[in-house]
Amino acid sequence: MFDSLDHRFTKFLLESNALRFGDFTLKSGRRSPYFINAGAFDDGRKIATLGAFYAEKIQTEIDDGRLPARIDTIFGPAYKGIPLAVATSIALELNYGVTVGYTFDRKERKDHGDGGTMVGRPLEDGMNVLLVDDVMTAGTAVREVVPKLREQADVNIVGLVLSVDRMEKTKDSDLSAVQDVQREFGFPVFAIANVREIFAAGRELPDDDGRPYVSDEIAEAAEEYLARYGA
Repeated sequence: MFDSLDHRFTKFLLESNALRFGDFTLKSGRRSPYFINAGAFDDGRKIATLGAFYAEKIQTEIDDGRLPARIDTIFGPAYKGIPLAVATSIALELNYGVTVGYTFDRKERKDHGDGGTMVGRPLEDGMNVLLVDDVMTAGTAVREVVPKLREQADVNIVGLVLSVDRMEKTKDSDLSAVQDVQREFGFPVFAIANVREIFAAGRELPDDDGRPYVSDEIAEAAEEYLARYGA
């Protein structure tokens, strides 16, 4: 019953304490009743499991024809995207036999040793690059890294995979950050799960005491927040 991707991923978020409920002020200034903290994936088991979820989502989108079969490298923007890119490339190899490079950027250009602003598989003209990131609220990280990538080489950015789509409107439009990025850059954005799927799954999944992880009170607060800010 609970073997769907959104149920399994929601349970993982909850058990890892990456999905928390309360009163949180976001970078955008909005006060949210829930928060998703990618920093909670802080040991080998958790980051390996997270990478496996990314790889599963990527392989599903390849099988369904929404991503190309050939992906040359997984790009993760510094800093949170670095372990995501590495863990995802490992999981694709181990679980699907797909050999993919990984690349990430430096915050500052290195002027000694190998130099440059990129680490990992070098970017070359014609490469298919897949971006990975954690949670998109405004799309700021994407807008920063796309020009960096295209400064390095004439690469083809085939898509972006997120852990969670918060499904919130941007400050300047009624589009969500995901919709806005897709419109601006022309590549698809996928999420392992969106917040509505997560809350629906959380209301069904039992905790150790047999009660739903997401109570009626938490679900109502989330619905009120999404009614105000959701796209």
